[in-house]
Amino acid sequence: MKRIVTFGELMLRLTPPSFDRFGQSSRFEANFGGSEANVAVSLANYGLQSEFVSCLPANKIADASVRDLNHYGVVTDHVIRRAGRMGLYYMEEAVAMRSSQVVYDRGDSAFDRMQPGDLDWEAIFHDAGWFHWSGITPAVSQGAADVCAEAIRVARRMGLVVSCDINFRRNLWKYGKTAGEVLPALMEGCDIVFGTELEYKQALGVDMPAFKAVDTAYEMPMEGYRKAAEEVAAMLPHCHTIVFALRNVLHAQHHLLGGTLWHRGEIYSSRIFDIEGVVDCVGVGDAYNAGIIYGMLHDCTMQRSLDLGAAACALKNTVPGDYAQFPIEEIMAAADGNTNGRVQR
Repeated sequence: MKRIVTFGELMLRLTPPSFDRFGQSSRFEANFGGSEANVAVSLANYGLQSEFVSCLPANKIADASVRDLNHYGVVTDHVIRRAGRMGLYYMEEAVAMRSSQVVYDRGDSAFDRMQPGDLDWEAIFHDAGWFHWSGITPAVSQGAADVCAEAIRVARRMGLVVSCDINFRRNLWKYGKTAGEVLPALMEGCDIVFGTELEYKQALGVDMPAFKAVDTAYEMPMEGYRKAAEEVAAMLPHCHTIVFALRNVLHAQHHLLGGTLWHRGEIYSSRIFDIEGVVDCVGVGDAYNAGIIYGMLHDCTMQRSLDLGAAACALKNTVPGDYAQFPIEEIMAAADGNTNGRVQR
């Protein structure tokens, strides 16, 4: 099977321990993450050949971040080093009715300074079959947006499947452009698009029914999701698969999630997962994407691919950090209904 290439910024994440607020903690727990790297890690955990492409500074923190990816089996041969700094983000964890808070510190990072021509995309995509990017990358800077556009053009010319997670981040669009101005043109080059209700609204102006599940008996308004997917498909003629990731947060540790997938006129829905005791919801969308990508690469049905994505998303809520920590066997078991949490002996 051909390699899956993802492209984005790898960052250092700093989190106050024990649900402390930023102003009360003298310590921060550190790990690495970033949407596209998270997808690459999940795919490597599933036994696939995944490669993460980025630009990092030439320093020991960046070295440690690359070793961390390599530990999971992610290839980093085309991570380039340039002047600048490592991007950071600080995260205050949610608890009870208190929302999580994220502060980005990414300005003037090595990735922020990227320009077209910095990466040899033809060499990167040699023997690759899939390219995945997210809307976080073009939100960072005009240069990063231009590099992303360059990658999409080359990937399409070389016959790769191209997927995009809209990943709208309001706090990142600071260089004079909005998501609605930049993302649609990039998304036109995609075969598959992932996103949430808010993200499709921000990027394409498409409305869809709100996901209001309070238990697993919730009945999905499927005709509303079908209509929204067809509206997206009309805007993006190359796109044959449209995924709506659905989540209702009752409080910080109690979420309900599911999803729908539209593929060439047919629409599918996942089961609803009721998750009490959420540990960390960062990276759950990336896990969702990776589960669906795995299913599609293995010629699973669209229903099975969506089920794997929803199960991967649900399980990611149970581990701290950006990276999901599950082999494909656990994802399949959860997709098949093994969600009782019993001890496995």
